[in-house]
Amino acid sequence: MKRTGVLLAVSSLPTPHGVGDLGQPAMDWIDILAENGITIWQILPLNPTGYGNSPYQPYSSRAGDELYISLEMLAKEGLLTEELPTEGNESPRVDYETVRAAKDAWLKKAYTAFTPNAEFEAFAGQEWVREYGVFRAMKKANGNRCWLEWPKEQRDWPENRGELSPELEAEARYQAFLQYEFLKQWNAVREYAHSKNIQIMGDVPFYVGIDSVDVWAARDNFLLDSEGYPTYIAGVPPDYFSATGQRWGNPIYDWDKLEKDGFAFWVERIGYSQKLFDIIRIDHFRAFDTFWKIPASCPTAIEGDWIEAPGYAVLDTLYEKIPGLQLVAEDLGDLRPEVLTLRDHYHLKGMKVQQFTLNTKSKRVYDREPTRENLILYTGTHDNDTLRGWYDALSTAEKRKLRRWLKQQGCTQGNAVERLTQLVLQSCAEYAILPAQDVMELTNAARMNMPGTVGSPNWEWRLTSFDSVEACLRRLRPLILHRAEEE
Repeated sequence: MKRTGVLLAVSSLPTPHGVGDLGQPAMDWIDILAENGITIWQILPLNPTGYGNSPYQPYSSRAGDELYISLEMLAKEGLLTEELPTEGNESPRVDYETVRAAKDAWLKKAYTAFTPNAEFEAFAGQEWVREYGVFRAMKKANGNRCWLEWPKEQRDWPENRGELSPELEAEARYQAFLQYEFLKQWNAVREYAHSKNIQIMGDVPFYVGIDSVDVWAARDNFLLDSEGYPTYIAGVPPDYFSATGQRWGNPIYDWDKLEKDGFAFWVERIGYSQKLFDIIRIDHFRAFDTFWKIPASCPTAIEGDWIEAPGYAVLDTLYEKIPGLQLVAEDLGDLRPEVLTLRDHYHLKGMKVQQFTLNTKSKRVYDREPTRENLILYTGTHDNDTLRGWYDALSTAEKRKLRRWLKQQGCTQGNAVERLTQLVLQSCAEYAILPAQDVMELTNAARMNMPGTVGSPNWEWRLTSFDSVEACLRRLRPLILHRAEEE
């Protein structure tokens, strides 16, 4: 059976609090998906966003962002008794700084009303929860600066595990409470999705950020100098996104060390992700084969070397240690054949973005990359133009040729964007994923991220209501249901 999914970040759900959360809007969204034959909800990383509000530079690879905790759900627990706002912040953009400040005030009120029990104490006693709580407490005490700028005693706390001051201990406990409530609410969302026969596809970045508990608490997993600064960083060389490449700044893994301890870091990380998601999308999958290693001293990503990674050994270990693991691979871009061989060795679904593979500049439009069954076919992702934006940027001649070609493919319903969506939905790919922005035929004003840039307006787009996306999904419903009936 072929399956259809929609890509929508949790942050993009409509709420009166300026950002999406794990309360009733998430349940309503699941209902809308189920009513229209959608069986996959793909999301972006849920981890606490770091530099530039990017979910791909989080403070932790396990913790959830407290921004997504539903105040209404806390009120149902009896932790909030004051009347919550029911309107007033339905902006189509997330103002992260303002929303965080407003929400933190409510979360602290909930914590004041919270009575710890044995279940909470067991949760808070987990090593990763304790480390994360201490990390966030020290980060707050240091003006939210990167841990590399903290006093030495705090930089080295993972090694000495010294006693905390009362203030730091109180904040660490508060952070544990936030994670406790986040996980409780997320599990409720996932269980509700399962009751509607919907699977959730989570997104796991290949790398972790330098300003993260992952690096602070386990420096020997990364290539760092004696002070903790990266000696080499991750990114990609120059490509069609950037003439100077993308210098992400993430520290590079010390693969020799990781291999010696059985890739425990990866087993724990992916094993935990499997508890949260039904399908795990590995972002930048190609780095399991080869990764771009940039000297930290270089200001761009132009200088670097492709280094081979022990991908087979890592994946063999993950499948051995984590029963039922369901991975998919983000394998876009210029790849050497060995990446595809690695992907196919484990029968992983790769990705194809339809707008990337259509050649509209030739005399006749053609698809550069045939669609295969074991594939996730997208109209677009969070990293590229919306389908409407891509089409609008074509020349008049290109648009005319494309419409003619789409008609030849049997895509005749509606305007050109609707026909492109029809092309994806009628494909032989086992999974077809549509970003919500493409479902709604929105322009590039709704684009989620521009690779190579940092900060606003990246990661800010959100729905103000479900009305438009629900109506658009209803129009697509016959195609979605027909797709589900095909073998």
